[in-house]
Amino acid sequence: MRIFILGTGRMGAWLTEELFLEHEVAVHDADIERMKYFIKVKRIIDLAELGDFRPEIFINCVTLGSTVEAFERVVPFLPETCILSDIASVKAGIASYYAGQRRPFVSSHPMFGPTFANIRDLHDESAVIISDSCEQGKDFFRRLYGKLRIRILEESFDEHDRTVAYSLATPFASTMVFAACMKKQDAPGTNYKRHMAIAKGLLSEDDRLLSEIMFNPHTTRQLELINSQLAYLSHIIRDKDYDEMTKFLARLRENIAT
Repeated sequence: MRIFILGTGRMGAWLTEELFLEHEVAVHDADIERMKYFIKVKRIIDLAELGDFRPEIFINCVTLGSTVEAFERVVPFLPETCILSDIASVKAGIASYYAGQRRPFVSSHPMFGPTFANIRDLHDESAVIISDSCEQGKDFFRRLYGKLRIRILEESFDEHDRTVAYSLATPFASTMVFAACMKKQDAPGTNYKRHMAIAKGLLSEDDRLLSEIMFNPHTTRQLELINSQLAYLSHIIRDKDYDEMTKFLARLRENIAT
């Protein structure tokens, strides 16, 4: 299959490496210097070159928040049969864009990133394929994720964004609050060091990516739940209520039991 990948950041580069051995892959990045390290891949300098390449699927890997703008810039150069695709972490706005197109599309989201995941062994990771996607596009990503032993979930656009608010925005918020309250520790404990490593990894991500994940329409509800639990914990601590703390910890252990 002829595949065009726009954006050679962490996820775009990862996809290129996974696909180029079995497919004919072309890449483009606004920063031309970032493309010089790819081998056995066609480097598109001018989008007009897509007329000759004639991709069968276009995977949009630009920075979250610029996805629709990138589609609008590239689509005029694509064959009408080319499948449009994105791997955006938040789908708000993308669903309405696809609805206004006559082209087939597939929307997916690898629920991991190169910062924390072991991209050489992804069998413990998950990916979402949007149920409204075309069958050919869904089959393409099923094969890719299946080869890598990634667990595949199928959800609607709205279900996906609710999942992201729960599984990404919630821990992101907790880590941000941890970092916001930090001060230098001369004798850091083990848990402190683990949390600090997570915080440093999170804050090494692109600001736009973090912002868009937190700006997910469903994030506010998750933050309200966090605030309510913090208020409850503050009440227990203030009253030194051992019985209530025991009940609280028991509920936490039940929540995280697998």
